[in-house]
Amino acid sequence: LAPWVPVVGLEIHAQISSNSKLFSGSQVQFAAPPNSLVSFFDASLPGTLPVLNRRCVEAAVMTGLALNCSINKKSLFDRKHYFYADLPAGYQITQQRVPIAVNGSLSYSLCIDNKMSQMVTKTVRIKQIQLEQDSGKSLHDDTRSQTLVDLNRAGVGLMEVVMEPDMCCGEEAAAAVRELQLILQTLGSSQAVMAEGQLRVDANVSVHHPGEPYGVRTEVKNINSIRFLAKAIDYEIQRQIEELENGGTILNETRAFDSKLGCTVPMRDKEGKQDYRFMPEPNLPPLILYDAKSLPANMNHQQVINIDWIHERLPDLPSVKRKKLVEQYGILPEHSFTLLNEDGLAEFFESVVKQTQMKPKKVIGWILKDLLSYLKQHSLTVKESPVSSFLLADLLNLLEKKEISSTAAKQVLAELWKGEGKTPLEIVKEQKLELLQDQKELEQICQAVIDGHKNEVIMMVLG
Repeated sequence: LAPWVPVVGLEIHAQISSNSKLFSGSQVQFAAPPNSLVSFFDASLPGTLPVLNRRCVEAAVMTGLALNCSINKKSLFDRKHYFYADLPAGYQITQQRVPIAVNGSLSYSLCIDNKMSQMVTKTVRIKQIQLEQDSGKSLHDDTRSQTLVDLNRAGVGLMEVVMEPDMCCGEEAAAAVRELQLILQTLGSSQAVMAEGQLRVDANVSVHHPGEPYGVRTEVKNINSIRFLAKAIDYEIQRQIEELENGGTILNETRAFDSKLGCTVPMRDKEGKQDYRFMPEPNLPPLILYDAKSLPANMNHQQVINIDWIHERLPDLPSVKRKKLVEQYGILPEHSFTLLNEDGLAEFFESVVKQTQMKPKKVIGWILKDLLSYLKQHSLTVKESPVSSFLLADLLNLLEKKEISSTAAKQVLAELWKGEGKTPLEIVKEQKLELLQDQKELEQICQAVIDGHKNEVIMMVLG
């Protein structure tokens, strides 16, 4: 029998980095006291109307451009109806018919067989990016068997990024989401911190034989870490293959990933297609965007969004930054990935290079092998490192001038790590780690050792 072909597609909700919500003036803040950031509109009191947040639209346009999308100059808002305790209006405002951005692509790289030196670049198509509101949060209190609702998150702006089913395993999906996360953080359009729910991933997974139509797909909802995403998808692919090989069938259902057990579990079936009763949002006009050509002359710039203006101000994306690091410093491409994957590490590296005579290719070894493993060991971020770029540069300069050996340099680094405020030179002097440059001094030391061990010397001569 032909092997199974897995198919993976992702839907990603990224929380827009904005001070206020998508349609109301309420503040956005993680872990604020429950229900402390809720306007009348968020609680959907009758007669309240949505007012679109300009910042959220700009963030979505910026993200669309960075992901090579076409930006729709006219997009529409829709109501998607479903009844849930933390959705007070009974519907969510989203973009179903004409979203803000369509037909993009995201390139991402991953290593083959866990060998960093063999990277392969793949591309996933982006179907669309749409603006929508988040729902509130239900907190289940089991001891009192009741559910409490916190509406602080209700109405927070989200970008939903819908990817085509172009991936085939957990590793690919994880690499694509990591690259998207870096892009969002570079743009500042989302902080994309998964631990705070600012990036939530739903994965659609199915398997089929080559040449046959796609199999029935399941959806694994709300995965909140990149590591779990890879595990959830790979588990789900295996589960479906085993189920089908044992003569079973795959249900079109929604599943959740249980990270403690490392498996997916059924949440609810999708057999009866949920009728969301989509309808145009009556309280919001079409969203009209302009570019340099279509911008009316007498228009107040504060009131419109100019796509070209945003395009000109896009920062260097991670792929460009990596290329520049490789070209400028002659480092290996795989090292450029590690530098960018750790927040602040590329800046740290460049800062050390600027302050030292050591070649960048040698500096990178110290940063990736020594500094990074220390940070990982103590689970610290680059910004929390007790060894600053200035201190590391100082140490590498001593090594470069041949004042200490590399073994001694490692000892000094271990001392610096304690964060006692000593300079590398002070540590070298205190622990007498200097390399001897003086031939005579060296001869005297050797002579003293020989003189102090007369018996051993005689044994050596006789032996």
